[in-house]
Amino acid sequence: MRVRKSLSAVAVALVAALAATGCGGDGSGDSGKATVTMWTYPVIFEEAKHRAHWDETIKAFQAANPNIEVKVEIFPWANRDQALATAIAGNKGPDAVYLIPDQLPKYARNIEPIDKYLDDAAKSDYHENVVQSVSIDGKMMGAPILTSAATPICNKKVFAAVGETTYPTSWNDLLTLAPKFKAKGFDMTAYAGDAKQTLNQTFYPLLWQAGGDVFSPDGKSVAFNSDAGRKALNFAKQLVDNGYVDKTLLTAAPPIEQTRIAQNKVACVWHVPLTEVEKFWGKENIQVVPHFTETKQIGYGTVGSLSMLKTAKDKEAAGKWIAFATNADNTKKYDVASSFFSPRKSTGALYASDPVLGEQEKQVASSTVGPLHEKARDVQGVLAPEIQAALLGKKSVEQALDDAAKAAAPLLG
Repeated sequence: MRVRKSLSAVAVALVAALAATGCGGDGSGDSGKATVTMWTYPVIFEEAKHRAHWDETIKAFQAANPNIEVKVEIFPWANRDQALATAIAGNKGPDAVYLIPDQLPKYARNIEPIDKYLDDAAKSDYHENVVQSVSIDGKMMGAPILTSAATPICNKKVFAAVGETTYPTSWNDLLTLAPKFKAKGFDMTAYAGDAKQTLNQTFYPLLWQAGGDVFSPDGKSVAFNSDAGRKALNFAKQLVDNGYVDKTLLTAAPPIEQTRIAQNKVACVWHVPLTEVEKFWGKENIQVVPHFTETKQIGYGTVGSLSMLKTAKDKEAAGKWIAFATNADNTKKYDVASSFFSPRKSTGALYASDPVLGEQEKQVASSTVGPLHEKARDVQGVLAPEIQAALLGKKSVEQALDDAAKAAAPLLG
């Protein structure tokens, strides 16, 4: 869950952090030690636990590296891009910062590739798809510390009410089961079509499952107006037109407690975080299923990493800190505390005894972060309303995707 604060609050915190960490100086504290500053965000929900993790990690690092002082500042999620961009523009940025993949292309020109600061054993320990998710032009732009797998989850209570014991694993399964659930007054699934929703968790999984992608391989044009894109949008439209989803979610994004999902009237979802659903279904009623399959079996999952900025005052010191903070032991501690999954092979399964997280964890290797493209968010901005128009019947599937492609063209230059 993200902690929201006003921009003014972020600005105040930013100024305080700059003053405390001495950003823009020569990288040495009063003691003559090298100083590394890092900005991160509330990945571990409980603030005290999050602060304790970094305090303990800093203490262990400085015991082994007495000539390096580390200062970690935890900022709210809200307006983090604006605060970071402003700090970078004013040469007041941190030495290291927590970033997610869709931020990496935006800041690529400001990031120092981390490859040479990680040893070969560390780099080979990452899952292949995780390395790809943080790499631009063959260079790692961050050291991964967590990953996720936003798999579909189904409501056991709803399945029991319908008398169904088979859970869907493909598009065909959903369409086959849907009439039975509809007849009993339940929605087979939910589609969040409001244009403010991220496509990473709504339309893009369908696009990838259909064998398509958002951009062409060279990144110079969009590729969603393809056979795969039309197939994906037609599938979503089938769900809508046949009454297998709640149509009010196509134009609004109400709090989950105001939806049929919270009322235990929806069989399966793939766009709602597990922690949100658990409040209303109960963990014992959650059935995790693999990412759905059509042409291929794939779904969304994020990767969080620690990146070094090119303006880092002591790159060797910053590199040592990032390598230490993201090593296998510290990664495992961080991931277990935050209920995320490990990007590393050597940590093994973190949730083998957990019937819910353990099943999601198995899907890490078949998860993707989506396109690493500087204009990814901008393209979402023109594509989302066109998808909504098609689902509402205002445009044909073909027209909606073609119109989105035309609108995206100028964004890509």
